[in-house]
Amino acid sequence: MKGGGVGGGGGGGGKRRWKVLVIGVLVLVILSMLVPLAFLLGLHNSFHSPGIVTVQPSSPFERSRINATKHSQRDLSNRVDQVLQKINPVLPKKIDINVVPRDMNRTSISDSKNRGLPVSPAVVANPSPANKTITEVSHKGGQGAMVNADETQRTCQVKYGSYCLWREENKEPMKDAKVKHMKDLLFVARAYYPSIAKMPSQSKLTRDMKQNIQEFERILIVSSADADLPPQVDKKFEKMEAVISKAKSFPVDCNNVDKKLRQILDMTEDEASFHMKQSVFLYQLAVHTMPKSLHCLSMRLTVEYFKSGSVDTEDSEKFSDPSLLHFVVISDNILASSVVINSTVLHARESKNFVFHVLTNEQNYFAMKQWFIRNPCKQAAIQVLNIEKLELDNSDVKLSLPAEFRVSFLSGDNLASQRKRTHYLSLFSQSHYLLPKIFYKLKKVVILDHDVVVQRDLSPLWELDMEGKVNGAVKECSVRLGQLKSLKGESFDANACLWMSGLNVIDLARWRELGVSETYQKFYKQQMRGGGESREAIALQASLLTFQDKVYTLDDKWALSGLGYDYYINTQTIKNAATLHYNGNMKPWLELGIPQYKTYWRKHLNREDRFLSDCNVNP
Repeated sequence: MKGGGVGGGGGGGGKRRWKVLVIGVLVLVILSMLVPLAFLLGLHNSFHSPGIVTVQPSSPFERSRINATKHSQRDLSNRVDQVLQKINPVLPKKIDINVVPRDMNRTSISDSKNRGLPVSPAVVANPSPANKTITEVSHKGGQGAMVNADETQRTCQVKYGSYCLWREENKEPMKDAKVKHMKDLLFVARAYYPSIAKMPSQSKLTRDMKQNIQEFERILIVSSADADLPPQVDKKFEKMEAVISKAKSFPVDCNNVDKKLRQILDMTEDEASFHMKQSVFLYQLAVHTMPKSLHCLSMRLTVEYFKSGSVDTEDSEKFSDPSLLHFVVISDNILASSVVINSTVLHARESKNFVFHVLTNEQNYFAMKQWFIRNPCKQAAIQVLNIEKLELDNSDVKLSLPAEFRVSFLSGDNLASQRKRTHYLSLFSQSHYLLPKIFYKLKKVVILDHDVVVQRDLSPLWELDMEGKVNGAVKECSVRLGQLKSLKGESFDANACLWMSGLNVIDLARWRELGVSETYQKFYKQQMRGGGESREAIALQASLLTFQDKVYTLDDKWALSGLGYDYYINTQTIKNAATLHYNGNMKPWLELGIPQYKTYWRKHLNREDRFLSDCNVNP
């Protein structure tokens, strides 16, 4: 009985072990079927990010080449970022102001963080429903295409400013079909190479693929167009296509090809990002650097001034006569100043009553004087002043041009239709607050920025009744004063519109009476105590607070802004404007200027002067 019991127990244990083994085998069979099915359905894509390389190249050749390329691109990209950070404070500043509608404040900020849009730390804006007046650009295609295009444009404009507009306007179609086809074949060959290299029996095919890849890489290094390709490139195409066709005939692991394609895609995205940053850097450098031709013109005119022994024939009585019409131009650009004065005199009814005061720095002082001695403007009187040599209270006075600030704001009635647009706001600089002391005998002047072209007689500006205001200017109501959260100290009207420089009628007598310059210095020191902001942002806030209740609103037809960044201004609107203001990065004297607006500027430039041809000045 005991023996039977023991035997029965042993049989039961064997059956249980057999059942466990059967279940284990069934589980393994099911798993072996599910894993290939998961890869076929593409579920493995969710286990790693498309932008992250999870598997290194298989062969030593591929591994060293890709690692070297990625490290070099990463180092170059880091260097470009460092140079951009260093050069930004040196160049004329563009301060970003992000403006969002009041009812969408929290949502918009969170959306911008999710999309990767930078929120400017300089001046943060509080919204206002009045931000919906910007002209929208019409897009062709369906609604879905419009949203995608707008999303790309919104991100690009906020991140890179007007560079995106210039790039879109100057984009050229791809014409070099052979080079493009060569890049496609190289892309495919690189994807299949690791899988073929793992096959010991295909060593000859591996060598052929490696040789063809290297040949294509060497050709593409020196060739960017079909005309640069070597004469026997067609045979190389045939060899590469034959090698790829043979590689495709072998059963390769699709997972390896997929991973390789992801590696190449990641490298391509890094390379595209690097080249975008490099392009923006070069664009900003071209925008903020004086062209070589203009530097040559300044130097040649300076030498000519001392060689010719020019004698000043300035009429000092006219320069201090308050009964005449006085214009002030603050500039270090000879051509720009010349165009402003020429266009103003050309449209004047009586140019003999016009007096121009050009404030410049010591470097361009003699060149500016020589230019206007060689190129007089009818009967108008022109006085060139070196602001660094004037006897003022401040011993270290330096020339500062009108400051421009880049403003980004949303427009649209609802979240789906809102678009982020870029606008450039120009305001007075430190030099403007010295005018009452420099022209202490004058009672009224008109300030013209050097990026302005005049199309109508400006004499009626002296007949305006400014109702006790100090500054007559065109207002920009797409952004309100209350939207600038960083304003501190004194109370202000939150619904007040911002005003623009470019064309400004200044009542100097009223300015002195109200102590506007002293008020500006007070606000500037108050804002400086807060810390954490750049001097340019503080100067912007101080100027807005100083003139918040002292601005007389001019009719919009007196000045039209935006010709330095907006490609879509109506031609009839341009013709009706009294002055055209090229505020923005794309100035008309630069090669980057908007082509359709350059005509209005060029026609007032005296091209017969021999120094223009000697210095190859061709704006």
